[in-house]
Amino acid sequence: MKKYCFGVDVGGTTVKIGLFQTEGELLDKWEIMTRTENSGENILSDICQSLQEKMREKGIADEEIEGVGIGLPGPVLDDGTVLGCVNLGWNKFNVEEKFSHLLGNIKVKAGNDANVAALGESWKGGGKNDRDIVMITLGTGVGGGVILNGKILTGYNGGAGEIGHMNMNDDETEKCNCGQYGCLEQYASATGVVRLAKRYMETNSSPTKMRELGNDITAKDVFDLAKAKDAGAEHVVKQMAEYLGKAMAAVAVTINPQAFIIGGGVSKAGQYLIDAIADVYHTHCFQACSRAAVRLAELGNDAGIYGAAAMVIQE
Repeated sequence: MKKYCFGVDVGGTTVKIGLFQTEGELLDKWEIMTRTENSGENILSDICQSLQEKMREKGIADEEIEGVGIGLPGPVLDDGTVLGCVNLGWNKFNVEEKFSHLLGNIKVKAGNDANVAALGESWKGGGKNDRDIVMITLGTGVGGGVILNGKILTGYNGGAGEIGHMNMNDDETEKCNCGQYGCLEQYASATGVVRLAKRYMETNSSPTKMRELGNDITAKDVFDLAKAKDAGAEHVVKQMAEYLGKAMAAVAVTINPQAFIIGGGVSKAGQYLIDAIADVYHTHCFQACSRAAVRLAELGNDAGIYGAAAMVIQE
């Protein structure tokens, strides 16, 4: 194996890039802007230019690069075809072929960003001692990635792991961003926790400090108040944990993971959140799946670049 590789994590605002030694050490990391104008036509060429500048800076030749891994915000097929990335303005095309051509035929491996982040956590993060994990990212939405036997599970057309769109409530009247109703991310994401908090305040007259924050309340506020024993906030966190823990129990009977790794902005609530989720999960899970651990992610915003590098190294 050659000495170096790159891991690239493409977001709608910035592109995170890491230079790695192929034995796993992160040597350097940086960001560039994601230029989404003109249907994102400049994104790959901008990344290519940034990689080549870094190679010149470090004195690295093309022949020393094992490959480039790239995580993308959309479904990606096993052959590197992206089915569309709305946030980037992309339609269907083969990212691996186009990016490799721009790089002078250096090998490229592409994957969905949530799956790639899960691979990063399984390689160097919260799941580094496990071969079978489910990573759940609690941010603006709820993302998921499944790693089985150390490899990303993509499914038939890249949709595996999208647990944020499991139906958890047949009585929901508000529509999810995906067009369905009652999806997990409507309750377990940062925006979902805020939705639950506002509904609680609308339907319950009990005193709670959440009312002092009104429409400006955030998921962090809810967890901070819950940790301070505010009864209303505790109720909201319990609701959120019920939805997420039951969803995990449903996933477990299909995947039977060694661990669930919880990341994203909401995970900054820390062990308090993990304990709440784990209690529900272990109450509802099938007995054979009860040994699955529930842990915090460890790599933070670097999970994507680690996972992208891992795709190249593991291949």
